[in-house]
Amino acid sequence: MLDNINIEDIVALAKKAGDAIMDIYQKDFEVEFKADQSPLTEADTAAHKIIEQGLKELDQKNNRLIPLMSEEGKNIPYQNRKDWDYFWMVDPVDGTKEFIKKNGEFTVNIALINQGMPVLGVVYAPALGQMYWAKQGEGAFKDGQALPLKRAEQRDSYKVVASRSHLSDETKIFIDEIKTEKVKELVSIGSSLKLCLVAEGEADIYPRLGPTMEWDTAAAHAVVLCAGMKVCEFNKGEISKPLVYNKQNLLNPFFIVSSIS
Repeated sequence: MLDNINIEDIVALAKKAGDAIMDIYQKDFEVEFKADQSPLTEADTAAHKIIEQGLKELDQKNNRLIPLMSEEGKNIPYQNRKDWDYFWMVDPVDGTKEFIKKNGEFTVNIALINQGMPVLGVVYAPALGQMYWAKQGEGAFKDGQALPLKRAEQRDSYKVVASRSHLSDETKIFIDEIKTEKVKELVSIGSSLKLCLVAEGEADIYPRLGPTMEWDTAAAHAVVLCAGMKVCEFNKGEISKPLVYNKQNLLNPFFIVSSIS
C-alpha cells in the first residue's frame, strides 16, 4: 500500500488546503465552539472538505480504498475502525487557537497510519511557508532539505520545546529535572510545529505532559520517525513504549519527543 502512494500528491493536497485556509485567514472570520468548547472556524471546515475530497480522488485514481479519520469527522465507532490496517489521520487546521490569534503557527496535518504507527506524514504551515514531509523508506524533509538540519553538538544551549498555550505544572517539573551541562533554553511555538522542531534539529526535546488527540500528532510523528528520532509515552516519570494510534480512546497519553535512544 505505501509503495502505491506518491508523497508529492499529499504535499500538493496540503498546499491546496493551505491556500483555502489562507483565503479565510486574511479576512474576518467566524469562530464557533464545539461541544467540548474547543474553537472551530470556517477554515477548519473548508480544509477538511478539500482534504477529504482530494484523498478520495487519489484513491479512485490509484484503485484503492483507505479509510479517513479526521478531527472534523471523528465520530467513527471503535468497532468500525479497530481492524483498519491502513488509514488516513487528518487535522485540517492544527493550532486553531494560533489561527484565531493570527500568529501564523498553525498547520495542515495529513498522516498515513499502518497498524498503529505513522508511516507517512505531511505538515504544512501555510502562513509561514514551511512544508515538512516524510515517508517510511524515503526519509524526512523540510522544504526539500533532508532532516535533521542541525545536530545537538552544533548548539550551545539545550533547547526544550514547550507549548505556547498549554504549559502544564508537570511539564515545568520535567524541564527543571533535565540534567545537562548546557544552559537550558525554552522554545515556544504552536501546533505540531513543536514536534517538527525536534525533527529538524532545532531543539533537543519536547515533553508533552498535557492532553492532545491522535490527529494533533500523527503527521509530525511520521516526520520525527523518518528523521531518526522517537516519540514515546511518558508514564509515572519514565519514558516507555512508542506512541501508537487508533486506540479506543483517541486521547494521547503524555509523551516525549527526542533523539535519545
